[in-house]
Amino acid sequence: MGLLSLAIWTPIAFGALLLFFGREEQARMVRWLALVGALIGFAVTLPLYEGFQLGTAAMQFVEKAAWIESFNIFYHVGVDGISFWFVPLTAFITVVVVIASWESITERVNQYMGAFLILSGLMIGVFSALDGLLFYVFFEATLIPMYLIIGIWGGPRKIYAAFKFFLYTLLGSLLMLVAFIYLYHHAGGSFDIATWHKLPLDAGAQTLLFFAFFAAFAVKVPMWPVHTWLPDVHVEAPTGGSAVLAAIMLKLGAYGFLRFSLPIAPDAAREWAWLMIALSLIAVVYVGLVAMVQKDMKKLVAYSSVAHMGFVTLGFFIFNDLGVSGGLVQMIAHGFVSGAMFLSIGVLYDRVHSREIADYGGVVNTMPKFAAFALLFTMANCGLPGTAGFVGEWMVILAAVKANFWLGLAAATALIWGAAYSLWMFKRVYLGAVGNANVKAMLDIGRREFFMLALLAVAILYMGIYPRPFTDVMDTSVAELLKHVALSKLN
Repeated sequence: MGLLSLAIWTPIAFGALLLFFGREEQARMVRWLALVGALIGFAVTLPLYEGFQLGTAAMQFVEKAAWIESFNIFYHVGVDGISFWFVPLTAFITVVVVIASWESITERVNQYMGAFLILSGLMIGVFSALDGLLFYVFFEATLIPMYLIIGIWGGPRKIYAAFKFFLYTLLGSLLMLVAFIYLYHHAGGSFDIATWHKLPLDAGAQTLLFFAFFAAFAVKVPMWPVHTWLPDVHVEAPTGGSAVLAAIMLKLGAYGFLRFSLPIAPDAAREWAWLMIALSLIAVVYVGLVAMVQKDMKKLVAYSSVAHMGFVTLGFFIFNDLGVSGGLVQMIAHGFVSGAMFLSIGVLYDRVHSREIADYGGVVNTMPKFAAFALLFTMANCGLPGTAGFVGEWMVILAAVKANFWLGLAAATALIWGAAYSLWMFKRVYLGAVGNANVKAMLDIGRREFFMLALLAVAILYMGIYPRPFTDVMDTSVAELLKHVALSKLN
């Protein structure tokens, strides 16, 4: 079994194993077994970086085996510079979420931890799949554990939120399946994604395919105006569910644009780029303003995620190296920062059982260590230089200015809105005098929470100060993708 298969199936195997330990007295063992599974799952991704060859856009660590031979369907996985970093990122976030859920989850612990580990393997499968049907199976299978996580361990309106999440994402994906079936027949009975990239498609077919992919991936990102499921789901999901949803699951949609929409329908992507840019700017500007008026911390950060992901799609459809690389860097950075923001809210919720900003005030007086971490994460969410949140946004803004000054100016306003809603929330929650008796009784973070937040803090600072390891991996693949799109346009 190759490294990628180990990265996919190790957490799935541990997650399935946990389902057999459902007795209450086994909860402690389940937590440790889940942590071991998550750590091993992360450890097997580390050799991928050592073995990854720079300077080539070819797929690496490729594994291919017959799956459903009668339909020419293969278990075919591999990564290039576009998909590589999402494999260790997913495994890393899984470790953090297992640590974060150590004490907050007390019922059905084995099912909760098992669902997260299985979800982790399935998401890595999405980023690694090189067979269209395999991609679809992994892409849709991620809905099941997340649906259960929201519907079982969520808040008072968890069933509503779980159904909304499932229906929004499933309906869009059905059109993607139709597109895959069309490509399968057009390619002479092949689900090989690389073969699909080379298909000569007329303008009408490309347009239909582009919007079929848009239906699946725009909902997942989510782009405006199909973003309305996200705030409801975040508010009702448990802390770990929100962290994984924001840090990884939203990236599945953005990744789909680069793996399918641009290379398979390049002419349509060029033709409809104005629409994608317009929708991205609305997310960046309008949704950022919506975030400023939220009273619930989770809902504020949820709208913040929509705004930050607007930078991603904006960068992709500017069609220059800096923009696409900036969008990818922003995806990785948002994984660290959004995960940290939701886990910080979870730390507060575990103590006061409220997400309302008005129920806090002066937290720095009783939780100074935690407030220091929260300040770093808030500044990263603002896009402060030296943090991960700055790098991708700055690259996209530069790319936008290069394409059109006014486009860059509109994108840059997001830094203002991001600072406004992030600092407003920090001021109301953490600064000033102690707000009430609940805040006065709060205890600062212990060793487990400190370690969890420190992992994210190190990642955010490292990427903000030295992003080169991230950009070096993706540069050649991004250049090759843009060359493919440009050549298609010329032909």
